[in-house]
Amino acid sequence: MLPRLCLLLFPLVVLASCALPPDSPLFQPSESLSSYDQESFEQYVSDTRAWIADNRVFLHEDRNLEIEFNTPFERRPDEPAKRGILFVHGLGASPWYFTDMADALANDGWLVRSILLPGHGSRPADLMLPDFDDWQNVVAHHASLLAAEVEELWLGGFSTGGNLVTSHALRDENVAGLLLFSPGFYPDNGYLFLAPIISYLWDWVDVDEEDNIVTYQSLPTRGAALYYRSVSAVQKSLKTARFDKPVLITMSQHDSVLDANATLDAFQDRFPNQQSRFVWYGDTSQVFDDPRITALTSNLPDRRISTFSHMNVLFAPENFYYGEKGSHIIFDNGQDGIPIPENTETLWFGAWGQVAAERYHARLTWNPYFRDLLDSIREVTGDS
Repeated sequence: MLPRLCLLLFPLVVLASCALPPDSPLFQPSESLSSYDQESFEQYVSDTRAWIADNRVFLHEDRNLEIEFNTPFERRPDEPAKRGILFVHGLGASPWYFTDMADALANDGWLVRSILLPGHGSRPADLMLPDFDDWQNVVAHHASLLAAEVEELWLGGFSTGGNLVTSHALRDENVAGLLLFSPGFYPDNGYLFLAPIISYLWDWVDVDEEDNIVTYQSLPTRGAALYYRSVSAVQKSLKTARFDKPVLITMSQHDSVLDANATLDAFQDRFPNQQSRFVWYGDTSQVFDDPRITALTSNLPDRRISTFSHMNVLFAPENFYYGEKGSHIIFDNGQDGIPIPENTETLWFGAWGQVAAERYHARLTWNPYFRDLLDSIREVTGDS
């Protein structure tokens, strides 16, 4: 996930002193990162789980749940799998972001793995520890491990993870296709290039209350700089190369941190495979000439949904944490002057910053079209 990164960088260049963390272990980095280059995925999961248990600053009483939601995982189908997919989460997020997708693909016969980017799963300050090479290398290593077990290797990524897997796929002929959810190719902000410089001046872009067990709410400047590195790498690759194998890309027209139209242009120019699909969630009035584009309205008043967010496409409505009746609601959504309603049944949902008179919008965290998205994935991957 990209927690308001692009909206915050420039104001904090001017007001550096605003992001001062409290005296809490959440904002003090661990002594070291967990290793990720084990010879087997099973050992990687075991070692990472132990590292999270030792280094995580727990937010709630159920420590086992927090460990489980941040540990890399695997889903195996009932029969031996010929296909496998490696999922890579976004900035500040966790492997659990792919839990619903993993269950569905495993049911379709895929071997599914979801990894943890170094610096995640423990405390926001641990994003001060990794280098960009760590993020590239963890993807390369686990893509190689999975490729050794299946005949056909796919990669999937959300946001920053979409950048990482796309850059890798453009270098690795073993990759048969990509599933990209809100890929962070084109941030909707002209000041992101300052992030590496800012990281040498002070430590934090954003400091917030930490109450979400699967997502960091606070962001060190080092994390912002790493995201910028991923943007630079994927944009450089896409300028000189095309990915001619199947790809699925999803994008919300109202994504608060990305330039949706630039991503759409890249799809049409750099991803020429006729089996590819672009799923666009936006205004009902938009019509596209490219038959590979599926446009779905993101304004669903009967479900109190105004727009789709950066993050919601990955989660089924039934998800017990982020779903329609889930236990976690993201109330902090960039609104001022509108009180949070006591009755959550009157909440509306949308992208970060969604504002409407007399309607409080929480973040939309589930995808009403989740089953349709699975159908699109099956179409792209040849499973339909």
